[in-house]
Amino acid sequence: MGALQQYIDLYKEHKSLVDSGSAGVLNELRPAACEILGNMELPAKGSENYETTDLEKILSPDYGVNIGRVNIDVNPAATFHCGVPSLSTSLFFSVNDLYAEATDARIGLPEGVYVGSLRQFAINHPEICAEYYGKCADLNNPVVALNTLLAQDGIAVWVKKGVKVGKPIQIVNILQNDAPLMAVRRVLVIMEEDSEIKILTCDHTQNPDVDFLALQTVEIFADKNSRLDYYDLEESTEKTSRLSAMYIREEDGCELVIDGLTLYNGTTRNEYYSRFEGEHASLHLYGMGIEDKSRHLDTYSRIEHKKGHCNTDELFKYVLDDEATGAFTGLIKVEQGADKTEAYQNNRNIVGSDTAKMFSKPQLEIYDDDVKCSHGTAIGQLDEMQVFYMRTRGLSEQTAKLLLKQAFMADVIEAVTIPGLKERLHMLVERRFAGGVSSCAVCNSSCAGDAK
Repeated sequence: MGALQQYIDLYKEHKSLVDSGSAGVLNELRPAACEILGNMELPAKGSENYETTDLEKILSPDYGVNIGRVNIDVNPAATFHCGVPSLSTSLFFSVNDLYAEATDARIGLPEGVYVGSLRQFAINHPEICAEYYGKCADLNNPVVALNTLLAQDGIAVWVKKGVKVGKPIQIVNILQNDAPLMAVRRVLVIMEEDSEIKILTCDHTQNPDVDFLALQTVEIFADKNSRLDYYDLEESTEKTSRLSAMYIREEDGCELVIDGLTLYNGTTRNEYYSRFEGEHASLHLYGMGIEDKSRHLDTYSRIEHKKGHCNTDELFKYVLDDEATGAFTGLIKVEQGADKTEAYQNNRNIVGSDTAKMFSKPQLEIYDDDVKCSHGTAIGQLDEMQVFYMRTRGLSEQTAKLLLKQAFMADVIEAVTIPGLKERLHMLVERRFAGGVSSCAVCNSSCAGDAK
């Protein structure tokens, strides 16, 4: 039996239970997802775009799935006491894949913005939810199909026309259980015309001795002249796997910043799909990964320019040590008629040991001649001359290498526009390179009250 069959059987045997724990709009897509999965073979490790990631191996363990919506005994807010300097957020939670929020989460949120349970959003606003849910994510992607089959809830963010949310939204995803568990998360972000919001998500695993799988699909719809900053921080454990697929649609004049930051993980594959449906729009897509021991991080991106006068700036950086593996596969496609497109793709990597491995495949596919596009990659080690120079100034070799690694990641962190978060990330990266242990260190200490 293939890895997918156990989840197909689970759904078929407990369809009524799955549906009853969700909402009609989400349930409508399950039969189609089930049919697609039943006819699907997972891409094998080594196949195109999966050169280093084995989906069959990731999905084959017998993970529990909480289709009965049983509450886990966790007080999410009381777990975090790090205190991000100068950072005030509206705090929401996903405990495995059950929705929760801090008691004061909605204080300061303006009229015209919904942040909360996706299930409840689908019940209260079925027409709006049906207009967007599943309309961006591709069911032929196994991550999306499996997520659509089993997702019963998630987070919905709906910002109405002209609304600008000044206070960042923070979504803390907690994995906690005493037995292996798969958390099936769905995120839907709807940005109406001239709206603006900043979102920070933070993944954290509380129990380092248990195997977890976070299966996530994110859909982002950015209407005309909207502005979204979306920061995705992963601080999990070596026994945590993550499969995440993000789909983005951009209309005229919108501006998006997407920044994925992997500090601690086990096995991770992050996928980004973006399509420009309007002109004069921009996407700044950044990411970084710090990998050591036997950790694995795989990034795949596909950016499609269908309209002209748009800009893509893509930068991913990795630092790998010990027996870690990394992969970056990126494609920027410029279609005919997308005049004046400017698209830049860059992947830079430092490999610090003979046993660490990095795979990099940047790609451009251009069908219009009135564009400015470039791509590049580099895989190397720290510059020994720079290390030597710093040592002549009295620094130890360890300190010199630490500072150079921090400097290498600086431009990815500088893309963050939440000042308190940017400062804290510089500290977290320094601690990570110095050998610090994982914690959900970005979460605000002011959230240490009760959650509901």
